[in-house]
Amino acid sequence: MESEQLFHRGYYRNSYNSITSASSDEELLDGAGVIMDFQTSEDDNLLDGDASVAGTHYTMTNGGSINSTTHLLDLLDEPIPGVGTYDDFHTIDWVREKCKDRERHRRINSKKKESAWEMMKSLYDAWSGWLVVTLTGLASGALAGLIDIAADWMTDLKEGICLSALWFNHEQCCWTSNEATFEERDKCPQWKTWAELIIGQAEGPGSYIMNYIMYIFWALSFAFLAVSLVKVFAPYACGSGIPEIKTILSGFIIRGYLGKWTLMIKTVTLVLAVASGLSLGKEGPLVHVACCCGNIFSYLFPKYSTNEAKKREVLSAASAAGVSVAFGAPIGGVLFSLEEVSYYFPLKTLWRSFFAALVAAFVLRSINPFGNSRLVLFYVEYHTPWYLFELLPFILLGVFGGLWGAFFIRANIAWCRRRKSTKFGKYPVLEVIVVAAITAVIAFPNPYTRVNTSELIKELFTDCGPLESSSLCDYRNDMNASKIVDIPDRPAGTGVYSAIWQLCLALIFKIIMTVFTFGIKVPSGLFIPSMAIGAIAGRIVGIAVEQLAYYHHDWFIFKEWCEVGADCITPGLYAMVGAAACLGGVTRMTVSLVVIVFELTGGLEYIVPLMAAVMTSKWVGDAFGREGIYEAHIRLNGYPFLDAKEEFTHTTLAADVMRPRRNDPPLAVLTQDNMTVNDIEHLINETSYNGFPVIMSKESQRLVGFALRRDLTIAIESARKKQEGIVGSSRVCFAQHTPSLPAESPRPLKLRSILDMSPFTVTDHTPMEIVVDIFRKLGLRQCLVTHNGIVLGIITKKNILEHLEQLKQHVEPLAPPWHHNKKRYPPSYGPDGKPRPRINNVQLNSVTEEREESEEEVHLLNSTTL
Repeated sequence: MESEQLFHRGYYRNSYNSITSASSDEELLDGAGVIMDFQTSEDDNLLDGDASVAGTHYTMTNGGSINSTTHLLDLLDEPIPGVGTYDDFHTIDWVREKCKDRERHRRINSKKKESAWEMMKSLYDAWSGWLVVTLTGLASGALAGLIDIAADWMTDLKEGICLSALWFNHEQCCWTSNEATFEERDKCPQWKTWAELIIGQAEGPGSYIMNYIMYIFWALSFAFLAVSLVKVFAPYACGSGIPEIKTILSGFIIRGYLGKWTLMIKTVTLVLAVASGLSLGKEGPLVHVACCCGNIFSYLFPKYSTNEAKKREVLSAASAAGVSVAFGAPIGGVLFSLEEVSYYFPLKTLWRSFFAALVAAFVLRSINPFGNSRLVLFYVEYHTPWYLFELLPFILLGVFGGLWGAFFIRANIAWCRRRKSTKFGKYPVLEVIVVAAITAVIAFPNPYTRVNTSELIKELFTDCGPLESSSLCDYRNDMNASKIVDIPDRPAGTGVYSAIWQLCLALIFKIIMTVFTFGIKVPSGLFIPSMAIGAIAGRIVGIAVEQLAYYHHDWFIFKEWCEVGADCITPGLYAMVGAAACLGGVTRMTVSLVVIVFELTGGLEYIVPLMAAVMTSKWVGDAFGREGIYEAHIRLNGYPFLDAKEEFTHTTLAADVMRPRRNDPPLAVLTQDNMTVNDIEHLINETSYNGFPVIMSKESQRLVGFALRRDLTIAIESARKKQEGIVGSSRVCFAQHTPSLPAESPRPLKLRSILDMSPFTVTDHTPMEIVVDIFRKLGLRQCLVTHNGIVLGIITKKNILEHLEQLKQHVEPLAPPWHHNKKRYPPSYGPDGKPRPRINNVQLNSVTEEREESEEEVHLLNSTTL
């Protein structure tokens, strides 16, 4: 009885399938096939055919001259296999998926009291969400630990090898050595450099050259192996993955992007890419790895394997787990998923994301890949408070971060666009080898570019204590300083000034190489290189402020806070703030970034400096463009993604954007019960549109529903195989009742079950500002444009993206649509092609122009054939 009521209301099965779907990368339809007649009479019946209101039975005659009585609900045949699924590079139908899930939930609840087995199935269904995020967290933490350990070992392999235990990296090799001293803790007999092994020399020019050659050799070997594996086995394993993850979470289908092969190759090549010394990080790709785990585990549970919308809830939780293990920041991971990547984020997804991030962090902590009981290598703690006057250099670091972000986005997008448009992009292996060779040759002489980027960030973040032996801590000790607990600010020694020059060279090197590295065909994250650039700049600024406060402590800005012999300035804090500012300038993250860096430092005291720097970097970056690097790459790749951060401030109407246009072929439509199987197959073969409006008839062109191309194709193929009497001349019926047919007619094909009887519609006068807002908030796949119930055209997500792109480039909007009735409302542009004047957003149209335009009125044909 419930299903019968749903059927009468038009909500049964696929009647809801296009209200809130995302778009396809292909245009659904522009128009072809049927020339529509808008000259209709007001007394057209809403439903063709005589059907008794009270009765639930009717009589029809099939092709075999057999009279049969069919119940109304017999129209709803068994579900056709394949109907409701999606092709590659298409988008899901959010409302259809959600309604499928609600129907499944109602079915389970109705059966759970029938038996103990059904009750167990109900409990399993209820707990499957927590099970899948638990498995995702476990796998993400385990893979992150494996990647960290392998990357550290292979990075040190470029410099030497541990003879006592080949699987130990440099630090682990010297842990148990009795010969290593504290000052030279990285030197022990068990660790041999390649020069010692090959030529037997530990010092001298020959040793330096041999180590230089072996460093380049291993870097090129790792890079070549990484790009070769990606090219041969999993092309989707390259890049960061976050732009594609954002697009997938918005409803787009990319088959294989989250598959098992991508997971395996991405895990292996990520280790190789990091070990090669390229200016990239592993944090972004770890989000992709975690989402691959979530996608694979979702297939173990029917609740998620058969529902694309539910699967995206798991992917949102998986992205939180990826950031959790990348930075050791579970709360920051949840906020990252919410702020940066997720499109649909209900409250239960928030809880499960938090749980997945917790499980992943727990597993990584249990593995302890760095041997310091921390989740990341560069975890630091500061004990010196910051002072009010330091907000000025913090804000200046924010300005630097915003400028760096704006420069990087423009430069990297320009280089990636050139790569796509020239022959250089056809040789990805050669590009990776060239970039790796240049990186290795320039990086080796500078100790701050030779080391792993995470090690560099750790050294820049670390505060100078009595046990630090880095050049950055080479200060001259003042023996006459007053007795204090903390180490006071001291004058910089020669080591500090030498380190500053090396850091300046490293900063220039990192800025240039990161532009050319991000986007090559190996796994490449952007978090670590951006943080390294900011940390270098911040450390330099921190040392400068520290020395300024030491030598000019009597200045009014230092007088109240910095006394002689006091520990006033912490350069490591400036490095941390600079890292957050540069990362925020590139990605335009705010809340999640502050929380991630806060979890890295473990101190609430530095929230205000971080917030000031991050917000400043965002404001400065937004002054040059509101797009972050991920949104820019989404637009570069042409993915159908509507960014909710963009504002639409133009005054165009739905009629200005819809298809078909004035000179386009007319709209391709289906009729309710006047077309044959051959007619529909011919229309499908002659067009490439992904769906067709269904109208009542060519005389009464009022909207009935919407049918998807894929569903039509599958339904017709299934009917030919499984139903007797279905031939090319069979009448296709989308109506509730099959019309009376001659006795010699073949059996009709009833396809009402695949029809969306409640497609989303707007009128031709609807402002595009409202249409764009509807597409963003409901995730529509397409929207039909009507006038007095008559279908005029269609707006797809691709049309909106093209319209937004034209408005960005200040290109004149497209010509008015072919059916545009100038007597109803004036067009945006006059016959001369110039914009019409507007007063309070109301277009002015002179009588002369109306007369001129009436002569070029488009006359619609009253009768057409398919």
